Amino acid sequence: MGELGVLIPIIGVCIPIVAIWAKHRKDVLQMQIEATASQSAEKAAQYASKVQALEDRVQVLERIVTDRGYDVATQIEALRDTKSVEDNGSGVPLNFSKKEEV
Repeated sequence: MGELGVLIPIIGVCIPIVAIWAKHRKDVLQMQIEATASQSAEKAAQYASKVQALEDRVQVLERIVTDRGYDVATQIEALRDTKSVEDNGSGVPLNFSKKEEV
């Protein structure tokens, strides 16, 4: 019975220590969850702003294509025709002129 008398005070001291540690651990985990949620919200906001910027750029491109779509196609074809006439196969135009130095 003497050994049991020693264990009771030890258990009586350990129980509050374990309870304090468990509460502290719970608080630390709660803070980590809140920090992770905050970081996730920041990343979501960054992604949303990037998506908005991309959507704005696509709208500009769509407007360019729809407003002047035929002109752009015509200009591209004109540039292709000009390049094929000027190109001697090396990528250098044949009709370049060099200014004489005075």
